[in-house]
Amino acid sequence: MKKNKQEIDLNALSPEQRKQYYDKKLASYMGFAAKAGKLAAGTNTCIFTMARGKARLLIVAEDLAENGKEKVLFSAKQNEVEYRVYGKAEDLGHYTGKYGAGVFCITDENFAEVIVNTIDNTSK
Repeated sequence: MKKNKQEIDLNALSPEQRKQYYDKKLASYMGFAAKAGKLAAGTNTCIFTMARGKARLLIVAEDLAENGKEKVLFSAKQNEVEYRVYGKAEDLGHYTGKYGAGVFCITDENFAEVIVNTIDNTSK
């Protein structure tokens, strides 16, 4: 027996509820990317991934130290990799199972696209 998926009217949600909704979706997408081997974590790993041309999206935690943030964002701009600064390192690490990391690279175009859309919709 197939369950009917309940439709959610996002316009009826408060901004806080909308953020929670998209945070859950982001957690799922990042977890799927990690399980599929399409996610790299850590500052140096992501810099090397971008330099090799494998990265499609860079996600940097908002609470990352300024020096580390500048370093990876410079590398993203230099290698023409799309990036987003979003969330807390602890939350992003929990989503992916990569605890202690505040920088993540998505190497799959499809995962990158849905994650960018989810992050962009969160801030609306």
